[in-house]
Formats: sequence, structure tokens, C-alpha cells
Amino acid sequence: MNAQVTENPAEHRFEMPIDEGAIAAAYYRVDGDRLVLIHTEVPAEFTGQGLATRLATGTFELIRRSGRKAVLKCPFMARFFTDHREFADIVDG
Repeated sequence: MNAQVTENPAEHRFEMPIDEGAIAAAYYRVDGDRLVLIHTEVPAEFTGQGLATRLATGTFELIRRSGRKAVLKCPFMARFFTDHREFADIVDG
């Protein structure tokens, strides 16, 4: 499982394929040029495998490459950021 995170703008989420059609997803809403990250979801049968951290890393990297900023309303993303300050350049609020 070496999945890449991609953005699905139609669904307002970043996605990472897991297995047999299952995905981990980070949902957002758009606020101007900012993405408000509101919820991160990993199917229960895949918890504890570091998938949410991989999803968060990929999400932050895609946001950085796009030149946008992130607002962290999702508790998981906020906790992730406390340990990954290398993404401080994209976090806004």
C-alpha cells in the first residue's frame, strides 16, 4: 500500500486509496483561497496503521504546492500540525 494523496475538488476532499475501493479522506470547505479542513476519516478496520498521518502529510503537501492556505478546524489535523511545524507556512488561523 503505497498510495498517493490526491485532491477531489468535486467532493471537497483529499483522498488516499487504501484497499479494494476503500479510501481515507480529509474533507474541507473553501473560504476564498483557503481550505478549511473540517474532518478526517479512515475506515475503522484500518485504524492504527498510520494512514491518517500519511493522509495529513499528503494533504498539507498538496495545499502547499497549490499556493493555498489551510485553516485547521478538524481536531486530527490540528493535532498533526502540533507535531509537524514544518507546515507552518500553509496554516492560517
